[in-house]
Amino acid sequence: MLYPMSKRPVENSPKLSAVLFNCTLKASPETSNTEALLKMVAKHFDGLDVTHETVRVVDYHVPPGVTSDEGKVNGKQDEWPKLLDKIKAADIFVLGTPIWFGVRGSIAQRVIERLDGVYMETNDVGQFPMYNKVAGVAVTGNEDGAHDACGTTLYNLGHLGFTVPPNVDTYWVGPAGPGDSFIKAGGEQHPYTVRTAKWTAHNLVHVARILKANPVPPEGNTVEK
Repeated sequence: MLYPMSKRPVENSPKLSAVLFNCTLKASPETSNTEALLKMVAKHFDGLDVTHETVRVVDYHVPPGVTSDEGKVNGKQDEWPKLLDKIKAADIFVLGTPIWFGVRGSIAQRVIERLDGVYMETNDVGQFPMYNKVAGVAVTGNEDGAHDACGTTLYNLGHLGFTVPPNVDTYWVGPAGPGDSFIKAGGEQHPYTVRTAKWTAHNLVHVARILKANPVPPEGNTVEK
């Protein structure tokens, strides 16, 4: 499907980068409905001259934990540090998750739990390292629960230090009970989802540009040693 193209930024706008985490439960190369929704957001990033990368978290060895590096777990090296570095290097973070049993999926929950480790770090001016980054969320499912998944996740990301602009949640849910999921049901053409995917991208980029030029000052929000 061809999505409506967003307008390119005005000349001299700061260059931005985004990383989108696909928290599907399906390993590559299996088709992911969550990835299809993230692509709608990423298409607008293309039009706004934002470089971006999508990461399928389940393809990495990310064991449970609340630190930034769990070391070796079950004989395999924790790969969360690689993913965390991608978030730290980006200006924009979008977390995409399916709904399972009415709440966000377990992989998205694990990402939030692992991000807890950044409370032990600071940026160059003594703030939490996620300061001056913006965050949004994309949710798919064929059950109710989108508002719960969006609300909980955006609150968590804000608490971690990300800035959460207005209207940076986009979602699609089908009828209650078993049924077609996002791609098969044609969710990519749903007017509300098309509209909110565009809002999400534009508002993330707009506020990210503001923060790039005017970072949150450290006065009053540095981490006490």
